[in-house]
Amino acid sequence: MTRTTPTRPVSVEAVFPELAAYRGRTTRLHPRPGRPGMRDSHVGGPMLWPDAEPWPVCHEPHQPETEGYAPDEIRAARAAGAWPQSRPWRGAGAPGADGPVPFVGLAQLFRRDIPGLGSGPDGADLVQLFRCPFTHGPYLERRYRLRWRRAAEAESAERFLAAPPEVPQLRWQDELPEPCVLYPEEVDTYPWAEDDTLPAPLIARIDAWDDAQAEALGSEALSYQDDLSIPPGWRVGGYPSWASTGPMTIDCASCAAPMELLLTAGGEEMDAGSHSWVPLEDRDPDLHGIASIRGGQSVAQPTRLRFGRDRDLHVFTCPSDPGHPPRWVLT
Repeated sequence: MTRTTPTRPVSVEAVFPELAAYRGRTTRLHPRPGRPGMRDSHVGGPMLWPDAEPWPVCHEPHQPETEGYAPDEIRAARAAGAWPQSRPWRGAGAPGADGPVPFVGLAQLFRRDIPGLGSGPDGADLVQLFRCPFTHGPYLERRYRLRWRRAAEAESAERFLAAPPEVPQLRWQDELPEPCVLYPEEVDTYPWAEDDTLPAPLIARIDAWDDAQAEALGSEALSYQDDLSIPPGWRVGGYPSWASTGPMTIDCASCAAPMELLLTAGGEEMDAGSHSWVPLEDRDPDLHGIASIRGGQSVAQPTRLRFGRDRDLHVFTCPSDPGHPPRWVLT
């Protein structure tokens, strides 16, 4: 199967010819609930993890909790189409008080499935993304980790980890990813239009076009940010969206080189403003607009993950040296 992004409602380069010079490519991943294997690119599936290699753990102190959800109960509730029941926190309320906390595997991506995937150190062509399931410090910060591998070397291991270690409780049910298969699709993308992401006269024209659309069409109006520039959801490469923060300069902490966007992990694949990006395969051809979208939560929020309140996680890496530490930015 495939997922096909609908043609944009208008040709962005016909309206703004200057944007042809900024046209980029991004690979939409289109996660959908399924049963991926450890040799597949996926969100929330089994990791390709040699059995002799220790699973990543978080050693930092974590915020105390009062209640939470057992992972198996989350899975059972989802299968039944219900909401899991929260329970009092086991023990003294401090996650990891008895030792390190295992990270949760969020996603793994192979370049053989996603040609636009950036390079890792020493020619690595497989990247695995992890998140600590608990928060840190008074600002409830999160900890993420990347693990780069050469796929051929990892697949040649004699034995593989059957199941990763798991904490007995999670604070929120959206800490546990739903296993999803991917349907990668390359599409054109254009920069976020704010501050100095584009020349000021061009941004002024884009803003004026948005205003004219809103005045003429009201709730049916198109907008550059929502409909023409950057698709929502999980994707590889392209431009970052800056909806909640405004544009930021992301430089490498090791060498000060401008960093490149490796991956965007989105809590939602669509919202009220970005529904024009929902693939044709997830629409009723006899209906139009948002009313045509089928599939419910499996289309709108297939992975069941969240990254802050209505935010995306952007993962940036250093193009000068992929071995330099990545940067994690919520926008």
